[in-house]
Amino acid sequence: MRTYDFSPLWRSTIGFDRLFDLAELAKREGEDNYPPYNIERLAEDRYQISLAVAGFAPDDISITAEQNVVTIEGSKSDNAEGDFLYRGISTRHFKRQFSLADYVQVKGAGFDNGLLKIELVREIPEAMKPRRIAINGVSADSVQKQLEAKAA
Repeated sequence: MRTYDFSPLWRSTIGFDRLFDLAELAKREGEDNYPPYNIERLAEDRYQISLAVAGFAPDDISITAEQNVVTIEGSKSDNAEGDFLYRGISTRHFKRQFSLADYVQVKGAGFDNGLLKIELVREIPEAMKPRRIAINGVSADSVQKQLEAKAA
């Protein structure tokens, strides 16, 4: 396994602590492949997580969204209906966590044909969006008009 040293990046970056912590966490954790899942980008600011949870009912699954983490847990009661000669559909307990970027929120979830689909949307507040800054009280548009007038 490769090891990465992030110490050179600490010297020249500000505010990326969370990103480095996530990289370290991913390196340490052994990845469990159950249940299988997809992460899709539906649009520039819309995402969807799909989990294959065959054998589970919507009541057997809980979704929790906190700060920048969404947690999906599933547990099936051991009350098996009937005697199985072979049980190939896994219904073991699982807990899957996804780290979300800043301003990404869970908008809803649906369950259809054994797939749990979680809708995510990135909503950046107006105060955080890029804006043009005036220099000495003069807007950039009026500066552009002044330059055009001088050129003519």
